[in-house]
Amino acid sequence: MTAARPAARRRVLALAQSAVAGDARVLREAEALATAGYEVHIIGRGVPPGFEPPAGVGVDSVGRSAGLRPGAAAPGSAPRPAQGRPGLAAARWLLLPEHRARVEGAWRAAAAGRIEAYLASGPPDVVHAHDFNTLEVAAGVADRTRAALVYDAHELWAGRAVVGRPDPVRRRRDARREDALLARADLVLTVSEGIAERLLARGARRVAVVRNSFPARPGSSPLPGRPSGLVYAGRIGPGRDLETLAAAAPALAAIGVRPVVVGPPDASYLTHYRARSAMRGRRGAGGDLDLRPVTLPLDEVDEVYRSAGLAVVTLDGSCDNHRLALPNKLFHAIRAGVPVVAADLPELARVVTEDRLGATYRPGDAASLARAVAGVVERYPDAVAAVATAQDRYRWEHDAAVLTGAYAALPVATPSGAV
Repeated sequence: MTAARPAARRRVLALAQSAVAGDARVLREAEALATAGYEVHIIGRGVPPGFEPPAGVGVDSVGRSAGLRPGAAAPGSAPRPAQGRPGLAAARWLLLPEHRARVEGAWRAAAAGRIEAYLASGPPDVVHAHDFNTLEVAAGVADRTRAALVYDAHELWAGRAVVGRPDPVRRRRDARREDALLARADLVLTVSEGIAERLLARGARRVAVVRNSFPARPGSSPLPGRPSGLVYAGRIGPGRDLETLAAAAPALAAIGVRPVVVGPPDASYLTHYRARSAMRGRRGAGGDLDLRPVTLPLDEVDEVYRSAGLAVVTLDGSCDNHRLALPNKLFHAIRAGVPVVAADLPELARVVTEDRLGATYRPGDAASLARAVAGVVERYPDAVAAVATAQDRYRWEHDAAVLTGAYAALPVATPSGAV
C-alpha cells in the first residue's frame, strides 16, 4: 500500500441490501463522497423506475427474492398479516430465520452479475459494505482488486433483537465471521460511540462515528408557545415501545398533549397497534392516539414535529443494539428544533441529558413517560433554547466531514491492476 491518490481519481463501490431509494444513510454518505470528488456506484435493491440518485452517484438495483412464498408479494413489500390464522403465524415464526437467509442469499447471487459488470469498467479503490449482510461479498471484491475495505455498521448486528424463532447457532457463526472481517477492514464506520467501543473491543482496527444526522434546514413554521402533541416519526413496528406511548395517552391528555404516531407501518403489526390505541382511547376521554400510517417526505415530518412541539424517541431496550443506538429520529427532531422525550437507554440518554434537550423515561413505563413529558412542558422555553444551541453540533455537515476525513486516510493499492 502507498499514499492515497487524489480523491478525484478514486472509485467507490458501495453494496447495500436495503431499499436504496429510501435509505437516507446510504444516499447521504454517497452524496458526501461524490461531493468530495469520489466516483461512487451503489449496488442495492428495490430502486423504483425513475429514481434520481444524488449527483455523481450511480445506482444499480437488484431484486429481492420472495423467499419462502415465491410470487406472493412484490420485492420489498410488507407481509400480509396472519391474524386469525395461528397455524400460519406459528409457521412464519418458525421459518423466519430460513426465510431471511434465503432472501439474503438471493440478493448476493443476483448482485454478483452487477458487480462483475461494474468491475469490467475498472477496479474500485474502495469497497464500502453497508451492514454485515453485504460484508462477506465486499471483502471478496476487495481481496480480488486490492481495494480498501470499509465496513459501515448501521447497527450492532450481533446485538440485534431476535425476530421470529431464535437461531443461536447461526447468530454465533455470523458473529465469529463478523469479528474476522472487522479485523480485515481498513475502516469501520458506525452510528454511536457505544457501538464503536464494542467493535473496537471485538478487533476493529480503526472506527469512525458517522451519526445518522440531517442537513441543516430552518423550520418554515413557528413552534407553539406550549406543546400540544408528542410525535413519534418512524417505522410503526415491534420493538419500538409504541405500546407504552398508547398506554400513556390518557395521562398525556390530562396535560393537553396528544400522542401522534406517523410513519410506514409493518402490516403484520399495524392491526394489533390500532386495537391497543383504540382501547386506551376509550379509557380516557380525549386520550386517543393520532395514528397516521403513512410515509411522509422528511421536510413534511419537520413540520409535523414543529406543529406539535415535542418529539418522542422510543425503543424497548430489549437488546444491546437498542441500548447502544442513536436513532436518526433523534437528529431529525433536533433539526426540526423541538425538544425530545427519549427512552432511558445509554446512548440516547447521554445525548438528551448532556445537552438538556428534554427528558428521558423508562421503557415500558407509561407513567414514567407521562411524567417526562410533563416536565418538559413545564420548562418548554428552556428546552427549545437548548435544542437550538445543539443544532449546529448535531447536523450532517459535521458528520459528512468525519466521513470524508476518514476516507482520505484510506490506503490504495498501487497499481490498481486488472481484476
